[in-house]
Amino acid sequence: MRSFLRRFAGFFAVSVLVSVGFSSRARALEPVPDKLVVLTFDDSVASHHSVARPVLKRYGFGATFFITEGFSFRTNKQDYMTWSQIAELHQDGFEIGNHTRDHLAITAATASKLAEQLEAIDASCRESGIPRPVSFAWPGNAFHVSALPGLQQSGIRFARRGGEPEVPYEKGGGSAYEPGRDHPLLVPTAGDARPDWTLENLKRAAAMAKDGRIAVLQFHGVPDRDHPWVNTPRERFEEYMAWLHAEGYKVIAMRDLSRYVDPAKAPTDPLETIERRKREIAEKAEKAGAEAKP
Repeated sequence: MRSFLRRFAGFFAVSVLVSVGFSSRARALEPVPDKLVVLTFDDSVASHHSVARPVLKRYGFGATFFITEGFSFRTNKQDYMTWSQIAELHQDGFEIGNHTRDHLAITAATASKLAEQLEAIDASCRESGIPRPVSFAWPGNAFHVSALPGLQQSGIRFARRGGEPEVPYEKGGGSAYEPGRDHPLLVPTAGDARPDWTLENLKRAAAMAKDGRIAVLQFHGVPDRDHPWVNTPRERFEEYMAWLHAEGYKVIAMRDLSRYVDPAKAPTDPLETIERRKREIAEKAEKAGAEAKP
């Protein structure tokens, strides 16, 4: 299986380079500064417009809002945005990303449905005067390498996953994005906000943004009534954003990674860095366990 994935990934990396062309590779990229954070919001939650929007505008932060019409989006406008509100986010300068029409978890069995799912959101964006999304968030943070070519063919340049498999989902933690090592369509989450988070959780995630690494933060509703297990209370969110601003973090949208990263340059094996991190984390845990023994 691993040998197949390596052959498949090599073919995919070549196809990306050909499709993007030489101009992208020749473009001068900015060095990745310390304290660079990508801010992302999932699931079209109403509080993205009513709460996150004014806070982000206050600090001049960029952000990507990953839009899906899943859950009760079509009928429940108490908990989910309207397309007019989504268009307002775009008009404010925020990025609108694709999160599939139905919030479809992408697996080997569902990867064939991805193109239809992406196009449905693309079509709604067109109708609302929003450009075709170039960023994607894997629904439920579930990813599968067989879907990578489909993302690229749909014009996706960067795709965010969760903290798994390196860090268990329940912990809400993750790893920093390592440009050149992580596949641009498998960008890891450094921190996935949870109801029991405190400022210390955010600080730990943001602290990863150094030495060429980028911290990608994942939020859902602020607050999120429909999905309480990923809820962030309004007061906590405001505290987090105030801290990032006070500490001088540069906060951008996913699309803005193209200033620092060439998405045409992908590792031959999209899973190599993930497997390396898993080994490092396991070795660190084993060492800590050994040192704790009397």
